[in-house]
Amino acid sequence: MRLASAGGRLQLQEGTELVDVATASGDRFPADPQAIYPRWDEFRDWAAGRAPARGPIAPPAQAGAPAPRPGQSVGIGVNYADHAAEAAIDLPTVPVVFPKFSSCIADPSAPLALSGDSVDWEVELVVVIGRTARRVDETDAWSHVAGLTIGQDISDRVLQFTGPAPQQFGIGKSLPGFGPIGPWLVTPDELADPDDLEITCRLNGEIVQQSRTKHLIFGVPDLVAYLSRQLTLNPGDVIFTGTPAGVGYGRNPAVYLRPGDELVSCIEGLGELVTQVGPIRKGLPNGDCQVTQPPGSEVKRGSGSRRGAWPTRR
Repeated sequence: MRLASAGGRLQLQEGTELVDVATASGDRFPADPQAIYPRWDEFRDWAAGRAPARGPIAPPAQAGAPAPRPGQSVGIGVNYADHAAEAAIDLPTVPVVFPKFSSCIADPSAPLALSGDSVDWEVELVVVIGRTARRVDETDAWSHVAGLTIGQDISDRVLQFTGPAPQQFGIGKSLPGFGPIGPWLVTPDELADPDDLEITCRLNGEIVQQSRTKHLIFGVPDLVAYLSRQLTLNPGDVIFTGTPAGVGYGRNPAVYLRPGDELVSCIEGLGELVTQVGPIRKGLPNGDCQVTQPPGSEVKRGSGSRRGAWPTRR
């Protein structure tokens, strides 16, 4: 099953067409995409009687997020070994969990307003929960997943690395618009192997991140099981599962997003998330954060150049 959102209304792919779920079901199911998850099992059974999706099709022109208002939005850090290496961090023995506050969730078609000159990209596989999960075993974890989508864990590195430990991961990654997800929600049964999907990110046409989700240190079943032992995962909650190597902060010199950039995030079987980078948003200065900038950190790309802030590692 492949779902999308258009004009705030849930759409189901049937064959090579999108149908409005509320209309097709005679209003049995709501138009609001977020409202479908508490009734996921019932909805899935209804959708199983419809014509199946046939091949990938273009998403709606102004697609919305498939889970626009999750009750909980959870981020996982350092979940690929190559990303741990570029960040000079030891491999974790348990998932590194932080809040990616749900107010940051954005439509996949929304432009990204920058908060400063140290905003970075992180392509991630995003899990949407379809069934309440509490003390779930790894072997049963996938049955609690409604579907998978693409996300960008946009990060202001100055805010993220401000202050003494613990660092401000939640704040630095949760500014308005810093969690675009979509455009598709794809159920695991649509994928040949939902534990092994190619994941890539392109910045202005250049591949900056490329890996496979089989390289996650903690895969989807591990994360659902671990999180459900610590808290209750509710229908419609989302989990950003971590990013592979290739982020701007890990480069020497560092590279950060600037107005006019285009991010294209792709995950095998899930389509692509295209993010157009807009101007720096006024009223959210990060100048109060302590930063250092080493000599020679000028960033050059394309026809322009700029000098990016280099957050202090603490």
